[in-house]
Amino acid sequence: MISSEIKQFEKYYTMLTEYLVTYSMQIVAAIFILLIGLWIAQKLANVVANLMTRHNIDITLTNFVSNVVKVLLIVMVIIIALGKIGISVTPFVAAIGAASLGAGLALQGMLSNYGAGLAIIATRPFVVGDTIEIKNVSGQVKTIELGHTTLINEEKVEITIPNKHIVGEILHNSFKYSLVKGEIGIAYNACSNTAINLIERALSTHQHVAEVPNSQIGIERFGDSGVIISYRYWVPTTKIIETKLAVNSAVYAAINNAHIEIPFPQRVVTLQKSECDNA
Repeated sequence: MISSEIKQFEKYYTMLTEYLVTYSMQIVAAIFILLIGLWIAQKLANVVANLMTRHNIDITLTNFVSNVVKVLLIVMVIIIALGKIGISVTPFVAAIGAASLGAGLALQGMLSNYGAGLAIIATRPFVVGDTIEIKNVSGQVKTIELGHTTLINEEKVEITIPNKHIVGEILHNSFKYSLVKGEIGIAYNACSNTAINLIERALSTHQHVAEVPNSQIGIERFGDSGVIISYRYWVPTTKIIETKLAVNSAVYAAINNAHIEIPFPQRVVTLQKSECDNA
């Protein structure tokens, strides 16, 4: 039993020795090619990344392209090195092709997200910091990844949207701001111009109300109890709630301190006595 194992070991040792003697120079050349190829792949990937960065191309697309260049070069170098030591790469290529087909079918949804992510990065319908609305979901763009886009809304909730649900859909982009609407009623005998000036002053003094686009203030409609003045302004998407509450408080205080009457709904009820009641 032991002698057979020794003979088998000697057999493998002899085969390995003969292989090393026969292909020693090829093995050294293959290692040299592999090391030089890895160095060139890293350098070329860095060159591509720096070139795209200088042209202000999106960082996600820059990283993706540079990594693809690096991987392709490494694969080519490995194939050349294997061929140098007498190993046929044809079975590996066939296996890689079959595995790629199976992986493509299994990861079809993920790959479609990646394709949509590349389309978003290339066409740039929105960038980080913009406020978008897609499929009744809105928020400020926090990150754009190859597979998904992350939004953050006014409630500080992060929303992750697969990129395949963005490309090809109707998209609203208000850039870095969102529109906020408010209204307040004043009595018919009050001066509307004074109220409008007070509201304009309250909006202009708040730090989060945008100067551009300009705020819009005016008479919205004529109600049953008073004149309704509407005001519209733009604020950063993540500051909607706190800014709206603060602006409404400032508008109410300004109108109240100016002794402008704020009417409330009233109903006039008339009681009529019938002839039966008189009898």
